[in-house]
Amino acid sequence: MDTQALALALPLIGWASHTALLTHRLATARRDPLTGLRTRAGWTALAERIIRRHRDAMVLLLDLDDFKNLNDSHGHAAGDFALVVTAERLSAWCGRNGIAGRLGGDEFVAIACQAQDLESLQAALNQPVAYAGRRLPVSVSVGSCCLTDLPVRSLSDALATADSAMYAAKGTSGRRGPRTLNR
Repeated sequence: MDTQALALALPLIGWASHTALLTHRLATARRDPLTGLRTRAGWTALAERIIRRHRDAMVLLLDLDDFKNLNDSHGHAAGDFALVVTAERLSAWCGRNGIAGRLGGDEFVAIACQAQDLESLQAALNQPVAYAGRRLPVSVSVGSCCLTDLPVRSLSDALATADSAMYAAKGTSGRRGPRTLNR
């Protein structure tokens, strides 16, 4: 290769390398490093697409109950493990018909292309977690919103409704069950 062609090719190679690096960093920023789930930004973009395509989609907000107590009693490694197991269980429930994400801390979010059985999700999420020879109790409050229940189908309204339902579930006594609130 002659020097003139090489001089012209080097900037293109540099830009291609730079673009590849930025693409990798963006993909990494849209994934939670602990659970592998999508972060808020990555999940939101896909959720908006699902809402446009599926009129009867369902949005869920989930929160681990007494997570601070789990961390304080059994250590942060046990808490991290509980988060990873919860993410796996939520992802398995979503399957190919939905997307799970982690908003941060002990808060998760999901969207399913159509309403699904919340009781099976609740049963799966509330199974104890085996960690370091112990069975750690895990309890998750789930709030949901079916888009068909909203006057205008929007992700922000669905999240607000699911959030209210989740806090209603947290307020119930005994074993927490999934809640759906209609506006």
